[in-house]
Amino acid sequence: MPLYTQFAEHIGAILDRLEAAGDLPAGLDRKSVAVEPPRDPSHGDLATNAAMVLAKPAGKNPRELAMLIAPKLARLDDVAGTEVAGPGFINIRLADDIWRDELRNIAQAGGDYGRSAIGAGKTVNVEYVSANPTGPMHMGHCRGAVVGDALASLLEYAGYAVIREYYVNDAGGQVDLLARSAHLRYREALGEDIGEIPEGLYPGEYLKPIGEALAAEFGDAHVREHEMVWLKLFRARAVAAMMDLIRADLALLGIHHDVFASEAEVVAAGKPEAAEAKLRRDGLIYEGVLEKPKGKTDDDWEPVELPLFRSTDFGDDQDRPIRKSDGGWTYFGSDMAYHFQKAEKADVLIDIWGADHSGTVKRIKAAVVALTGGDTEFDVKIVQMVRLLRNGEPVKMSKRSGNFVTLADVVGEVGKDVVRFTMLTRKADAQMDFDFAKVVEASKDNPVFYVQYAHARICSVHRKAAAEGIEADSAADLSLLDAEELGLVKVAAQFPRIVEAAALAHEPHRIAFYLADIAAAFHALWNRGNDDPDKRILVVNNAPLTTARLALAAGIGQIIRNGLSIMGVEAVEEME
Repeated sequence: MPLYTQFAEHIGAILDRLEAAGDLPAGLDRKSVAVEPPRDPSHGDLATNAAMVLAKPAGKNPRELAMLIAPKLARLDDVAGTEVAGPGFINIRLADDIWRDELRNIAQAGGDYGRSAIGAGKTVNVEYVSANPTGPMHMGHCRGAVVGDALASLLEYAGYAVIREYYVNDAGGQVDLLARSAHLRYREALGEDIGEIPEGLYPGEYLKPIGEALAAEFGDAHVREHEMVWLKLFRARAVAAMMDLIRADLALLGIHHDVFASEAEVVAAGKPEAAEAKLRRDGLIYEGVLEKPKGKTDDDWEPVELPLFRSTDFGDDQDRPIRKSDGGWTYFGSDMAYHFQKAEKADVLIDIWGADHSGTVKRIKAAVVALTGGDTEFDVKIVQMVRLLRNGEPVKMSKRSGNFVTLADVVGEVGKDVVRFTMLTRKADAQMDFDFAKVVEASKDNPVFYVQYAHARICSVHRKAAAEGIEADSAADLSLLDAEELGLVKVAAQFPRIVEAAALAHEPHRIAFYLADIAAAFHALWNRGNDDPDKRILVVNNAPLTTARLALAAGIGQIIRNGLSIMGVEAVEEME
């Protein structure tokens, strides 16, 4: 059991005893009671806010309640002492043996250290990327792809069953434009001089191979036909080719989805009608007229009666039409149905959206609550765009793509691991700069490098120790580790709680932040040996001490590997 979870249970048992003794009223909500490291390590090893959050509902003074809890904690075998601080925080100091045992736990658990069961029995659907199938992946898609994939891995590590899903928007007008663009390239492949690409069509050279494939398959059969004859066929062929290209691009980042859901198939399967019927049965659809949009005059606005969903009943700004005036489905209508479909197979839905979709969050959340009765948890993570730079200057666009920088080009230049790690070095909804020069810089200011360098150093010192005939040993005498070295174990022991907190918050960037912290702490410990050779991990003339320090280094290396694995990043053993 993780150390922080263990002490949360200790505190829970103490609160139970206080209730039984009549010192606390029964049935208090304890969900906000936390066990965390204190902000200042000099204050202790752990801290709890139990007295602070329970005092008011218990009708007690926080410090008074803390004075009831702290002595009971102090009597635990693992506790060296407790202190009530400020208005009622309780700081806890643990016996050194606890940290030695935790280092052994890390070694024993290996790749499973930090795994959690908080998601056991729950299925979560993470939908991410879901770019229109009209071109290759570009850096506008990259951040959402990495955030979604890392979140899926994080949730699996926390015990959830995860469905990785990509929603293919293949039913809108943009795929008709794709088909027309492919037809133009098809004619080009047959020898026609097509001149400049007409305004409104996709200009990228990535469509040339599709045109060539269509020419090889159909010859000139569709050159002079009206588009009513070939549009559907070319649309299907072009979307399929684009999805092959998209899957290949995502594979460069190590991303593979379990499900590719088609918007056209959702509509064809009658899911929008099923969603509409459910909402009508619940009295949540009515025939109404939308308010006149701002800026419109009576002369250029014609009110039309439409079926409207009562999304304002669920916190939205206005009710939303599910059908257009011609009876077809609105974007909202088909999106609503798609989420209804996802909720049939998952307890939790998480969508990773670009910032340009932030305005639709309220309406889709309203629809999910209405369609599932609030039984399905739904969260939307907004991902801000990435600004591409090279030595501080904006990067020029790619000719092949037409008007953007392709993901393949970026991965080809700096590598998958650099791209994935960098995309998680900021909170998803914060703006990000991706500077090609800085992300590969061998500097402590570059977290990608600094974390990888920590792991490479650990591997290197194990190789050097082995060359001196000193091997890592599970029976190492960990009592030889000093206070600073045990301090590093204390940082390592936070990993399980970081995993759980990140999973519950749906924030994979917390893993990257933590890895940067533990790497910095390891480097600081390593640097002690610059001035004092006896402080180095490898002390050739002191095998017992070296063996203990190798155990410490191995534990830190394991934590780094576990964290990088969640992020989808390889832990390198050597650096050039």
